[in-house]
Amino acid sequence: MLSPILKWAGGKRRLLPSIIERVPNSFNKYVEPFVGGGAMFFELKNRGWITSATLSDLNSDLISLYTIIRDKPEELIDSLENIDYKNNREDYNSARDEFNSNPFPVRKAALMIYLNRHCFNGLYRVNSSGKFNVPFGKYKSPGVPSREQIMEISRSLKNVEIKHCDFESVIREAKHEDYVYIDPPYHPISETSFFTSYSSGGFGEQEQRRLAKAFMSASSLGVFLMISNSDSSLIRELYSDFNISNVLAARSINSNGKGRGKINEVLITNY
Repeated sequence: MLSPILKWAGGKRRLLPSIIERVPNSFNKYVEPFVGGGAMFFELKNRGWITSATLSDLNSDLISLYTIIRDKPEELIDSLENIDYKNNREDYNSARDEFNSNPFPVRKAALMIYLNRHCFNGLYRVNSSGKFNVPFGKYKSPGVPSREQIMEISRSLKNVEIKHCDFESVIREAKHEDYVYIDPPYHPISETSFFTSYSSGGFGEQEQRRLAKAFMSASSLGVFLMISNSDSSLIRELYSDFNISNVLAARSINSNGKGRGKINEVLITNY
């Protein structure tokens, strides 16, 4: 069974049952403009529901990693096997420095996997200079993906289009009865809940409004669309003409363990 190669803040593994029950009965191409950890893509692949797909993201490091897994899995495996950084803060910081120095792409992809498995909560965050700055995660046995897992993911990505681009252009390409699943950085429900800069440009209210406009435009063309987001007044306002369902999701990003638990999120569809 396929599973994500990365831990990913906001990943949808725990929410998949609620999402899967709302997937259209049939569709043409699958399109995901914020692929992240890819939990939804891999689940649909496991079920044999995807015949063709386009995966995209604005995170260039993430897209480079998926492209290398698809096209150069053996090189990636060799590079992972040659990473000699251990599970301690000093080695982690050295790996982070190397990653931020932009080594050649296969090496950087291997370092991204190492950092993802050893950093705090699988968070991807960059500073204003675009440098990855997530601290060490203090896990006992984080490990790395096996050769078999990487090769299986590589096979699943064959003939899948992988693009580094803005969400708007990808949604615009969707055609009648394609299925677009959208999982953007969530709109914050409080002033303290905006925890990550996924890219150096951020994803604020203006981007949420631009996304809603793209959603509406694609909907008018007969594209099946689903979006996940926070249960906030802005999101309910932007998608008031569509079907909004409440779902409970586990909150995993919180410095205080007591602040973790289940919160309301929304799944919005145009069908």
